[in-house]
Amino acid sequence: MIDIGLSKMALIGAVALIVIGPEKLPRVARTVGALLGKAQRYVADVKSEVNRSMELDELKKMKDTVEGAARDVQQSIQTQASDFEKDWASASGDATGLESSSSVVPAYRHPGKNWRLKRGAMPQWYKSRNGVRTKAQSGAARVARYRPQKFH
Repeated sequence: MIDIGLSKMALIGAVALIVIGPEKLPRVARTVGALLGKAQRYVADVKSEVNRSMELDELKKMKDTVEGAARDVQQSIQTQASDFEKDWASASGDATGLESSSSVVPAYRHPGKNWRLKRGAMPQWYKSRNGVRTKAQSGAARVARYRPQKFH
């Protein structure tokens, strides 16, 4: 790095004052300051980009290790499940005297939000007390039902 002390800075200032002149010196100093500021921002941006790329590499490595661990767990579970199915098939075949057929285990399916099932689980007396609609009406029927009566 460049070693610039106070004495060297004073010498550079004196030479600049003589060469540039007192009229143009403030403008040159502002320009030099702006250029130094841009250089510092550029260096900071490069440093932050390098840090981001290093963090990204670390995250990729962590992701790879987690995925590898997940694959190992999945394989061990699959082998244990297949061993269990074989043991179950041999035990059920011996107990019933029938040949065991390869049974297909259905894939897990999330139950989701079934509002009809939730509404059906409510007792009828609770629905009538709290004003829960039990019968579906079309839009036209609903409008006709709640339309104010005309007076003749």
